[in-house]
Amino acid sequence: MADCKANKSIKCTVTQCSYHCNTDNYCSLDCISVGTHEANPTMVQCTDCESFRAKNG
Repeated sequence: MADCKANKSIKCTVTQCSYHCNTDNYCSLDCISVGTHEANPTMVQCTDCESFRAKNG
């Protein structure tokens, strides 16, 4: 994202996401959706950023 506007309220280190602000470890979205893939989540590994979108290329 060349004109990425970092949302300083959402930290992110997932550089493979198209919303990641390249040299800044922040997300460019106004808000994100967090969900789970488990019936009874008990650990951080059970949660998912449902706003993730893979970068092209």
